[in-house]
Amino acid sequence: MGLNLSGMTTETRNPRTMQLDQMSPLEIVTVMNEEDARVPLAIAKCLPQIAQAVTWAAESFEKGGRLFYMGAGTSGRLGVLDAAECPPTFGVPKEMVVGLIAGGEKAFIEAVEGAEDSRELAVEDLKAHGLTANDLVVGIAASGRTPYVLGGLDYAKSVGCHTAAIACNIGSAPRHFPAPSAAPSARPQSLPLR
Repeated sequence: MGLNLSGMTTETRNPRTMQLDQMSPLEIVTVMNEEDARVPLAIAKCLPQIAQAVTWAAESFEKGGRLFYMGAGTSGRLGVLDAAECPPTFGVPKEMVVGLIAGGEKAFIEAVEGAEDSRELAVEDLKAHGLTANDLVVGIAASGRTPYVLGGLDYAKSVGCHTAAIACNIGSAPRHFPAPSAAPSARPQSLPLR
């Protein structure tokens, strides 16, 4: 039995942008800007969960722990990017915030097919970094169902870590991710999917 993707907003088309090829450049950027303006409103509904994750991160840092981001594809790249920005922006050691992407560093610039489907790879990645109960692990998965992320969060919980998650499909984070989770009511992407 296959997974039904039809109810996931990340897997559907945005009705407002179905005719991008028939719009003027100004119409395209206007509709994309209007869609982008909806993001802060969706995130506002998740502020209590986000605040809890921030509290846990501060507690981890106070205990000498670290913040780990885990994701695959674009979600993983965003975590790696944020982790890379922390040392120059905040003057913290590069080991304090760690970005893990399914498939390793190579996956940052080139897709590593199948890596996102491995729960075991996530466990190996966290073990290689010596995950401890003082660390916080944040899973990032737009769909809310990426096995690499789920495997990492499950392992982190088994070690005694606090965990949090970011997803874009309503209901996916509470169902699949340890609490708290942020799953804002996202709309389908503005750019059509292949």
